[in-house]
Amino acid sequence: MTVTVIRHVLERLKEIGITDVFGVPGDYAFPINDAICNDSAMRWIGCSNELNAAYAADGYARVKGMAALCTTYGVGELSAINGIAGAYAEHLPIFHLVGMPGMATQASRAIVHHTLGNGEYDLFRRMTEPLVCASAVMTPQNVAYETERLIAEALFHRRPVYMAFPADYANQPVLGSSGAIPAPASNEPALDAATTAIAALLDKARTACVLPGILVARNGVQMEMQEIIDKAGLPFATMFMDKSVLDEQQPLFVGMYDGAIMSEEVRAFVESRDVVLTVGALASDFNTGAFTARLDLDKTAAIGHHHVHVGGKTYANVEIRDVLKALASKLAWRDWPRIRARSFDKKQGGGAEPITAKALYPRWAAFLRSGDIVVAETGTASMGLGFAPMPKGAVFHNQTLWGSIGWATPAAVGAAAAAPDRRVVLFTGEGSHQLTAQEVGLFGRMGLKPVVFVLNNGGYLIERLLCERPEITYNDLARWRYAELPHALGCDGWFTARVTTCEEFDHALDRARKAESGVYIEVVTDPYAASPLAQKLHENVESLYRS
Repeated sequence: MTVTVIRHVLERLKEIGITDVFGVPGDYAFPINDAICNDSAMRWIGCSNELNAAYAADGYARVKGMAALCTTYGVGELSAINGIAGAYAEHLPIFHLVGMPGMATQASRAIVHHTLGNGEYDLFRRMTEPLVCASAVMTPQNVAYETERLIAEALFHRRPVYMAFPADYANQPVLGSSGAIPAPASNEPALDAATTAIAALLDKARTACVLPGILVARNGVQMEMQEIIDKAGLPFATMFMDKSVLDEQQPLFVGMYDGAIMSEEVRAFVESRDVVLTVGALASDFNTGAFTARLDLDKTAAIGHHHVHVGGKTYANVEIRDVLKALASKLAWRDWPRIRARSFDKKQGGGAEPITAKALYPRWAAFLRSGDIVVAETGTASMGLGFAPMPKGAVFHNQTLWGSIGWATPAAVGAAAAAPDRRVVLFTGEGSHQLTAQEVGLFGRMGLKPVVFVLNNGGYLIERLLCERPEITYNDLARWRYAELPHALGCDGWFTARVTTCEEFDHALDRARKAESGVYIEVVTDPYAASPLAQKLHENVESLYRS
């Protein structure tokens, strides 16, 4: 059988582990759409719009390591671009397949739909350039090589790539061949020098701790990171973006480090160590407690994605997996001083009492169970859960850096599609939910059974806490009947509820624990029922938005 341009790309995506493609069909993308749907080993997952599809691919990539997205030219790809930007910021490899007008049309500079009417056809690819690590227009002559190049770039940088398919080229036969490009090896002398320097620093220290970061998860090196923790006995904390990269139910976990705005005990512990080893962590605003973290750079060794910085010296061309493996071989177990991670707050309230923050977040935390995939939306919902210890094997996902509201609902769909055998629990605020709520229908369409909690606090609470005038009208929302949405969107047989008191909430949680269907619970609170972290950000607005 003749291998066409699009078939070649799809075969290679399957070989690296991608069997699902999220997207919205379009006429210029029909050759791609048809090839996906005609392949019995691939699944087309059609979303309500391209932005939702990009968010869903983001959630899928968080679980499976990479994902694929398909949109049409111009209107489709630009609708998805915010989701692609988020994947770039948060190091998620997404293969964005874009169907574009045929080369004959492009050569004639014809004025066709989905263009700006100026005869230019490379504009949208160029607009995407800052948001992907590589791009190419796939032709019969270059597709074999460019496919390998783009796969190598996506996996090396853990970021999206852009693959455009002219409609008249997609089904033409491939002309040429190319083998897979091996992942770059580490520079051996630099690798040995870097790990020797870290080991020597730790050997001299009386106290130390590790801050494992999000790149540990993105690169799939949790086992290598855990080996260092186990072998050396090193205590560790995590920052907000890095929550649950390692299991939090182990004795060497000391808690969440968020600078000076949250747990003083953890802050004092981390910042007083003789050595702090950071691994793939990012010193962003929300990771550092609104820039209140005070790590002494002279006492910090940093293992990055492709480099190590220790002792005032940078060692380039060393890969994070190789560094962790080599470092583990140079460490011996020690009984390092450590503190015990504090338990989460006990639930408060009962009966007909309203659902306060102290009633809400401990109940949500207690609802979680081993192995859950937690998807928590940007804003107060995630801030309230971020300091709740995750059960064994549970993973916490949040778009901490990019922070695009609306991300969580479609991302939860993607996560559920990637792991249908695990329970997905979505926590979202109603403001964020209004942006992308239609994707709840895809849960029902695919037979997925998530647990969805929608926090209805009458507007954008996090905005109220951060802006100058909390009651200003732009923080208000249309009043939806949220608990009626699943039925309207085709999720037949789901357990749905709207709760306003602790008693109603407890009853709904009991029903949710036993449910064999999807679950959707609207939780109504006071407009200012904010978690401690949200309140602390309110109190530290000046340092959060420092110039």
